[in-house]
Amino acid sequence: MAASPRATLLVSCADRMGIVARLSTLLYESSCNIITSDQHTDDQDGHFFWRIHFESQRFELTEIRRRLEAGIPALFSDLQMQWQFFEAERRDRMVILVSKLAHCMMDLLSRYRAGELEAEVAGVVSNHRDLEPLVAAFGVPFTFIPVSKETKTQAEERLVKHLEGVGCDSVVLARYMQVLSGDFLRAWTKPIVNIHHSFLPAFVGSQPYKQAHDRGVKLIGATAHYVTEELDAGPIIAQATTSVSHRDTVRDLTRKGKDLEVAVLARAVHAHLRKSVIVHRNRTIVFE
Repeated sequence: MAASPRATLLVSCADRMGIVARLSTLLYESSCNIITSDQHTDDQDGHFFWRIHFESQRFELTEIRRRLEAGIPALFSDLQMQWQFFEAERRDRMVILVSKLAHCMMDLLSRYRAGELEAEVAGVVSNHRDLEPLVAAFGVPFTFIPVSKETKTQAEERLVKHLEGVGCDSVVLARYMQVLSGDFLRAWTKPIVNIHHSFLPAFVGSQPYKQAHDRGVKLIGATAHYVTEELDAGPIIAQATTSVSHRDTVRDLTRKGKDLEVAVLARAVHAHLRKSVIVHRNRTIVFE
């Protein structure tokens, strides 16, 4: 007997009495069984967020989507409800962008090989060739797209074409040391997850460990966030910190920070791929 198809529904709207009851009834009337349900209401702005993972015990998921498309506007015409529907069996095609530092990329590729990523890694793209042998060991396609100040526009156009060509759904910047331009972000509108080597919003830019050392901080951190046009200011998905002291050099901070970067990026990518993140304005609701 074939397993019932499963899907995840992410819901965001102004909070009102009866949302859970009405949407649950719609799913019930479509022969769907809710497996997990997680919700949150923001007391500050009265917004409601809901993640529902369910199985369809009668219909194909295309029919469930059709029923939701017809039923949600009728049930919630006054709420301007935003919702996203994801089929569980369909994995994102993910592309990793990296420059010369291998630690975050290697962790993601190792997790991919071990079957821990709910994605198909469609390839690795780099503006340097240094990591190509490491990528080859995982059997993942490697693409070299050099970038210079003079060729940045052409390189980003080539990158967009490459991402489209491999059917990419999600991009992960695993220490890709290039700032993506506004033109690129307007051309490529699908999610981009970045790891930044500081506890944002502190120390944006390319040398946060030096900035942290110069400032004499007692904590350093790492932040994974969605990319927006404003540098290192997109909605934050995951963060972590570790203690440092006056004895630590910039090299010490960099070494300690790498462990944080690997763990934080992995946690953020996992949450993104399993459809546990809802973006609201410039912040996220992450259902663990």
